Amino acid sequence: MARVLFVNTGSEGHINPTLGVVRELVSRGEEVVYFCVEAYRERIAMTGASARTIDGQAFVRAFISGGRNYMLERINGLLLTADVVLPSVLEQIRGEHFDYVVHDSMFGCGRLLAQILKLPAISSCTSFAQTEESFDSQLESFYEEVPADIVKPIYDKYLSLTERLKVNYDVEIRSPYEAFCNPAPLTIVYTIKELQPHGEAFDQSYKFVGPSLSARLTSGNFDFAAIQGKNLIYISLGTVFNQAVEFYRLCLEALGNSGYSVVMAIGDKVQGSELGEIPPNFIVEGYVPQTDVLKHAKLFITHGGMNSTHEGLYYGVPLIVIPQGADQPVIARQVAEVGAGIPLPMQGLTAPRLREAVDLALSRASYTKCASRIGEALRNSGGYSQAADEILEYVR
Repeated sequence: MARVLFVNTGSEGHINPTLGVVRELVSRGEEVVYFCVEAYRERIAMTGASARTIDGQAFVRAFISGGRNYMLERINGLLLTADVVLPSVLEQIRGEHFDYVVHDSMFGCGRLLAQILKLPAISSCTSFAQTEESFDSQLESFYEEVPADIVKPIYDKYLSLTERLKVNYDVEIRSPYEAFCNPAPLTIVYTIKELQPHGEAFDQSYKFVGPSLSARLTSGNFDFAAIQGKNLIYISLGTVFNQAVEFYRLCLEALGNSGYSVVMAIGDKVQGSELGEIPPNFIVEGYVPQTDVLKHAKLFITHGGMNSTHEGLYYGVPLIVIPQGADQPVIARQVAEVGAGIPLPMQGLTAPRLREAVDLALSRASYTKCASRIGEALRNSGGYSQAADEILEYVR
């Protein structure tokens, strides 16, 4: 049995795909110590791992303090989180032995901890993977398009932060790509090459295992009898971007009193009373058991988060993707590229335009056919079991 140090301070989208992997590793005899923020402690503990925490508020403050306008500022923010993560983790594991590190590809300083502890490292990539060439191309635009008097202090800050980490911890950060993407000798990517942009560009150190889906919520009191056999549309903007009263009202206007049955999850930032009268063909809840509802759905209107996109396609449900931020515009383009859905912009979206897209997605068989084809590939990709296979083969 090996001892595994798992470091992940990201949001739902970074945590949830790892739950099945950790549970699988534990079932195969690995002892996993998983660092996260307090909000996910119970969820991690349920996998059989030992859950330990870092200060999530301090982490977010450090990250935001780097700046939000440019990619290099966000990189500086990630470097600043080292002042929160590294001392905390090193103090909590003092005197303990570990055999390898699994770290998130975007958060948590796990790659630095692997260097400090001189352990094999594995990257857990819950979004699309990115090559160094494509990343450098994006960063080059920053250097070329932004005035030099703005670029210089941001870049100088980056240099000072990497130098400070080298002095304090004897770790090397050789490029902004390493600071942002945290490459490792093995990277587990929770998608399939068919969905990955430029999938052919990645070598065998990247293992595309497909979505790692595991139950997040019980069915609870949700009335599945109310949606059985219905022409069901499911609407959700996920757990981060769901403070969207106007969007929810727009959905009520577009699809209310139509021939469709609609389940709409609005999260905990919006109250149903804010939406006005709910049409009789709508079920509006704070949260619903998403994967169970998707098994009945004919269409999924989503923000295009990686988890939600995979969950919809896994069950062969075509998508209307309305990106809210982060990597969602890229995901929306990929869904359209493979023919499994329709991207729409949030800005300027009207009820007639949304209704038009819904009618098109449900009337054109090609969307369902493509979603079903992608779903079959996702179901056959291996998921968390394949991820555990790849990890254990690499470390042993």
